[in-house]
Amino acid sequence: MENVRESSIGAFAVQCGKCNKWRLIPTQEEYEEIRENFVEKPWFCDNKDNVDCEDPSDIQLDNTRTWVIDKPNLPKSPAGFERGMIMRSDYSRLDVYYRAFGGRKLRSPADVEKFLGKNPEYKAAGVKVSDFNFATPKVMENTIPEIVAGSGRKKMKMDADFIDEY
Repeated sequence: MENVRESSIGAFAVQCGKCNKWRLIPTQEEYEEIRENFVEKPWFCDNKDNVDCEDPSDIQLDNTRTWVIDKPNLPKSPAGFERGMIMRSDYSRLDVYYRAFGGRKLRSPADVEKFLGKNPEYKAAGVKVSDFNFATPKVMENTIPEIVAGSGRKKMKMDADFIDEY
């Protein structure tokens, strides 16, 4: 039996465009909808029911967990596909994939093209290779576990203003 690892992502959060507090988002689908239009339509605390900027953050950007930050405006996963990510053992980056209906894992635009060629019903439904984005989120270096960070792994250069750039 094949050992299948699930996505490394344990929770989805978004930062308020007004107060900069982090709010947990209950589902990957809702998170992807927010991320898809984040630049044109920033997210604010009051977008979440019964929450405003006066409430404490749902989660803190600290080293109690490893944080990764997605680029804004990545497209939402096409219907029938789920975007997943696996953290590399040295915490240097994540590998992005899409899981198709039936469990097939697509790891690159070439995999998507082959899959669509073998499954014309998806092409007929309007699914295109350009609907998939394999951009990897940035791993926040200051949240990497000390046992990994101190293991001689190559240090990633990260600007102090990284979050503000996204």
